[in-house]
Amino acid sequence: MRAIDEIPEPETPLKEQLLAFARELSDLHRLERRRSAELEHACEELQGTYEATIRTLALMVEAKDPNTRGHLERAQAFGLELARCIDPRITADPEVGFGFLLHDVGKVGIPESILGKPGPLNEGEWEVVRRHPVLGAQLVEPMRFLGEAIEVIRCHHERFDGNGYPVGLKGEEIPVAARIFSVVDSFDAMTSDRPYRRALTLAHALDELRRGRGTQFDPEVVDMFLVLVERMPWSQEDERGTQGEGRHRP
Repeated sequence: MRAIDEIPEPETPLKEQLLAFARELSDLHRLERRRSAELEHACEELQGTYEATIRTLALMVEAKDPNTRGHLERAQAFGLELARCIDPRITADPEVGFGFLLHDVGKVGIPESILGKPGPLNEGEWEVVRRHPVLGAQLVEPMRFLGEAIEVIRCHHERFDGNGYPVGLKGEEIPVAARIFSVVDSFDAMTSDRPYRRALTLAHALDELRRGRGTQFDPEVVDMFLVLVERMPWSQEDERGTQGEGRHRP
């Protein structure tokens, strides 16, 4: 075998071609890195624009229905934490969080006289309120980046037993993110003051979730939520509200 130092140098033209090829590869690599950095920056800016749009829509909902101020962000936080406990893959995509935050966006199409009514709603008013999941889905459908969030908005008032709205989906026909959100949405609504009733105590709200286990709510989601609540620092204090009477509205 010939020693390495005995291998002849390439002829000059071939050597120059190899060097030129190496320089071109180096230039292409630098160009690709620059393009990747520019693309990453553009994606970050686009993501920021998406999030700003979502926040703006959420603020519109709260401006329309000030009685639920804070509900959207609390429900989003509860929903994401519960989803992480059930299946961390659910929260891998920001679309789910967007859906949790925008679940009530359809209420921008509901008259303030109904949203803020201090007494019970009549059947006609309930019919108007029940339109908000479909109105919300229609409103955001052109925003393709929302993806699965649209189904959370459309389906968060479906019931596990099939008696919900707007379609009457049942069991696993309901998207899992919507089944998760249904529990936290109801919990936060029950433990918050509303024009038509005082907030329920923590114990009363949890009893309501247990009663709805397997009918209104996915039983596995309720069970996990009960475990999650036990870990919260205020769970033993039961001071989120005082027990009151009133009709729970969506």
